Amino acid sequence: MDAPSTRSARPRTGRIPSGEGEVEPSPDAVLIRRTLAEIAPVADRVTSYFYALVFTGHPEVRGMFPVAMDTQRDRLLKALLTAAEHIDDPDVLGPYLRRLGTGHRKYGTMAAHYPAVGEALLGALARYAELTWGPETEAAWVRAYTAISQIMIDAASEDQIKAPAWWHAEVVSHDLRTSDIAVLTVRPDQPYPFVAGQYTSLETPWWPRVWRHYSFASAPRADGLLSFHVKAVPAGWVSNALVRHARPGDVLRLGPPDGSMVVDHTTDNGMLCLGGGTGIAPIKALIEDVAEHGERRPMEVFFGARSDHDLYDKDTLLGLQRSHPWLSVRPVIGGGLDGQLPQAVGEHGPWSSYDAFISGPPAMIRSGVHALKRIGIPGERIRYDAVEELAGVGG
Repeated sequence: MDAPSTRSARPRTGRIPSGEGEVEPSPDAVLIRRTLAEIAPVADRVTSYFYALVFTGHPEVRGMFPVAMDTQRDRLLKALLTAAEHIDDPDVLGPYLRRLGTGHRKYGTMAAHYPAVGEALLGALARYAELTWGPETEAAWVRAYTAISQIMIDAASEDQIKAPAWWHAEVVSHDLRTSDIAVLTVRPDQPYPFVAGQYTSLETPWWPRVWRHYSFASAPRADGLLSFHVKAVPAGWVSNALVRHARPGDVLRLGPPDGSMVVDHTTDNGMLCLGGGTGIAPIKALIEDVAEHGERRPMEVFFGARSDHDLYDKDTLLGLQRSHPWLSVRPVIGGGLDGQLPQAVGEHGPWSSYDAFISGPPAMIRSGVHALKRIGIPGERIRYDAVEELAGVGG
């Protein structure tokens, strides 16, 4: 029941623009946002109390969560609060909740679990939103949670008909590219449909019920194998296990595919791709996808890292450049990828007729989006999946 972090662009906050004016938030949205503002300074206490209520009231669900709750303890509550904040924005909220609903299947979540979570949510809010809580506010939250949970339940029910809750995947190769970066290739136990540029959630046998997100490093392959680029990060339980302990024969679990950083094959716009660190993995998949579709649209790839040593996939990318005259690969080296890579992009161009794709550390994505807008690429043509925008993620 721990909420998976989504990798979609950050939803709009506040009021929703409409024409020259703005649509006023609904009465429920006003009450909900007042509550959120009040509990923001004590978020840690709200989170602890929320889980205490869940586990004491319904101890049978404790086994669905990681043993060490500190790794991702706030995700479920954060996801619910985020959804409630955007209750007036169905264009954002609907897809977000449907992803959460289907993603929750891998935790063993069932429809019967949602009332328990709702009770704990209301209890935690009543305890810490003393100034704004009252019958009207409680009723607004009940209506919001009822709508939120029903969308998630319906999405899970629909998904159950067409897909498993998770896939088992055997590690078939483990290629240590640097001291802390490995390329893993796995074989799912049944067909795994996805689109180049997407990502999945992954669980290791060393840390049960702890899931982390990794992008597919190739387009779908005829042999059904999947590849991931993993960098071991400090205190990253899953990433360190994958880099330092995973070996051929080990079996991982995969959640469903997700993500919107995919190629629009109905257009022949040029593609400007920025990949920082292991964020180059989905960019590589996009290159393969364009090549497989027989397209010859210009594709400019900037691959950034802090040192030449960290450009672990440079030879592969340069090999692709030699095979495809429409592809240009520019390695960028320098400290602070959040500024170095976007700066390098600005020195070339013009890019106003290109679709942009960004993958990498959160700071790099933020600065990259800002830089690309500044040099003339419209926001609606900038695609990225920001893991941490709606719910936190660790290693």
